[in-house]
Amino acid sequence: MNVNNNCFQLPEATISSVHKAMKRGELTCQKLIEMYIDRIDRYDKKGPKLNSIICVNPKALDRARELDDRFKKEGLRGKLHGIPVLLKDNVNALDMPTTAGSKSLEDYLPENDSFLVNRLKEAGAIILAKTNLHEFAIWGETNSSVLGQTLNPYDLTRTPGGSSGGTGASVAANFGIIGIGTDTINSVRSPASACSLVGFRPSLGLISREGIIPYSSTQDTAGLIMRTVEDTAKVLDVLAGYDERDPLTAWSKDKIPKTYTDSLNKDGLRGKRIGILKSFFGKGEDHREVNEIIIKSIENMEKSGATTVPLEENLDSDRIVREISLHMYEFRADLDNYLSTLGSRSKVHSLADIIASGKFHGGIEENIKKAKALDSESVEYKNRIMKRNWLRNFVMNIFAKYQLDTIVYPHQKRLVVKIGESQRERNGVLGSVTGFPSCVLPAGFTKPSDTAPIGIPVGMEMICKEWDEPLLFELAYSFEQATKFRKAPAL
Repeated sequence: MNVNNNCFQLPEATISSVHKAMKRGELTCQKLIEMYIDRIDRYDKKGPKLNSIICVNPKALDRARELDDRFKKEGLRGKLHGIPVLLKDNVNALDMPTTAGSKSLEDYLPENDSFLVNRLKEAGAIILAKTNLHEFAIWGETNSSVLGQTLNPYDLTRTPGGSSGGTGASVAANFGIIGIGTDTINSVRSPASACSLVGFRPSLGLISREGIIPYSSTQDTAGLIMRTVEDTAKVLDVLAGYDERDPLTAWSKDKIPKTYTDSLNKDGLRGKRIGILKSFFGKGEDHREVNEIIIKSIENMEKSGATTVPLEENLDSDRIVREISLHMYEFRADLDNYLSTLGSRSKVHSLADIIASGKFHGGIEENIKKAKALDSESVEYKNRIMKRNWLRNFVMNIFAKYQLDTIVYPHQKRLVVKIGESQRERNGVLGSVTGFPSCVLPAGFTKPSDTAPIGIPVGMEMICKEWDEPLLFELAYSFEQATKFRKAPAL
């Protein structure tokens, strides 16, 4: 049977393939959204029941029809015309509750779109659905009192990573095209690693956090979970920029290129120097499969013309979480400040109110009660600030000493954990504590098994110097095009 390669295919659709199909007259925004809603029903609510979608936007089809009417008169409206967005449910969007995955907030309806949602809409995108997350984004298995446990579409016995695992699972399963997550320690890059996706964490201040339920004001950022590097660059073009309501974005002024897509160079690895952070690799038998996959990815970079430099510097990601990361010390104050502004729209106005309500998943109880007792006025917090500055300088010195363009390592030393276990040995903290941009890329799969018919995904993380996003895109795109490791799950 002859297959028309120009005919639109929903699985693995990209911004470009959607817009080409619309221009050919074979696809409308309404039809696209209907196809995705049907797919969510077949695979998220039925079939494998991934349990990744908290709610579908009740006005998504209305928005699609409006865009179709405009298309007939004006053509494409914006860079993201008709492109469906899967939005982590700690980001405000009109017409849908923002729950942070918690029953304590299940009735909260925001009065306004967040900054990033407004940017997406202005570019023509459609907010299709809100996705599950680990409640209040406070850990990495994507389990919440609102929806329960999200499943990994590659292995239904495993978690999808987290905390943005609902976004990761749904993007991997082709429920939409744009995936929005948030990242405080690992939360965008962990689902990307676990679900064969691109997970992009920008420099702090590149994307506004306005309208996002906070976790840690020093380390929080919105991030992207996508199927391709090219689409990631296109969406970052829309989201990057100054917002006076988030003063941190003032640092991005004069740091943003005309378009990140100018950096999409297939030959981008040639001549680059790649540091291999050996201390971020595991040394046990349970690390073997991940190590083998990442080593093959390093060899692929060398074949693409890069020079690799083994790094002996001893950094311990678990120790950075325990002794330097600020997340637990800022959580209570930052969340209280946010909740205190909600007035009658919310029944809870502090972390103490949430704890008193009892309306949260039991799995976060220990962490939120611990966070309630911590604050940013303590001596320990101030010591962590100093250690954070030390770490930023230490990593910058590695870049300078070895004249590196990037540093790479496995995002997670072992495979993403089974449901019921707690994530461990993740390395994303280096990017989140330093604030440097980093990107997880599909690096391959383990051997197939009874529960993982095409294998379990493994992700490789690249980190660059602050504001080096153009270089990061160049490296990431070159690696992606040379390897093409991304595969859709066998649903």
